[in-house]
Amino acid sequence: MATIRLTERDLRILDTLHLHRVLTTPQIGELFFSGTASRAAQRRLLGFAENDLADRFTPRHHGWNAPHHWTLGPEGARVVATRLGLTPKQIGYRPDTHLRLRASTRLGHATGLAQTYVRFATTARATPGATLQRWWSEARCRTAWGHRVCPDGYLRWRQDGTTLDAFVEYDTGTEPLVRLTEKISRYRDLAVETRLATPVLFVVPGPRRLTSLCRVLDGGPRVPVHVTTHARLAYPGPTRPVWRRAGDPDCGVRPLVELA
Repeated sequence: MATIRLTERDLRILDTLHLHRVLTTPQIGELFFSGTASRAAQRRLLGFAENDLADRFTPRHHGWNAPHHWTLGPEGARVVATRLGLTPKQIGYRPDTHLRLRASTRLGHATGLAQTYVRFATTARATPGATLQRWWSEARCRTAWGHRVCPDGYLRWRQDGTTLDAFVEYDTGTEPLVRLTEKISRYRDLAVETRLATPVLFVVPGPRRLTSLCRVLDGGPRVPVHVTTHARLAYPGPTRPVWRRAGDPDCGVRPLVELA
């Protein structure tokens, strides 16, 4: 086994694996290399696996051509924890994480949420005047607001002098609408508590789900709710006019910067 010398990019990959728990090879390629099919990403990740920096698995139910899914390995967890002045246990690392995720029914949600982050991050990189200044994980959101709500993510987007802070909800279409309505009620309670009308961004599977959510999830002026689909987040992308305001009878769509 050849020991590899960690670069600044390697450290950022490990930090991102810690943040999202699991990333696919194409996602890592898009974030840190030349694209989703980057051979350089594949070679580097194989080096990670050989040095216990990362573990990999392929979900069987995704078919024979499913990409590798990567989690922190024991050495990767040690590197991340040391840089934070903590132990692997203190950062929440478990040696069986890859096995637990492989069998988890929430794996699709985890990778879909990670892809949502990838889309915002790469769009910011490609958009002049735009920056994704902050992305908080589900775990960090739970620590901050778990007494009221448990968002899938929280972002701060800066573009042309405008700042948007927003909660992110990645929807797979499995939760009943009444449960999502209850969730928005909790967001309203949080808005009253914080005196901040923080928007909630829903990313949903398709047009039918979007129409249903926009019909029932009117958060009112206190909690603006905006919805787009997985496909439209991928293309034309989050900065484009793809966000529909829940409760809007005109069914108009807005670009991201206008949601602030």
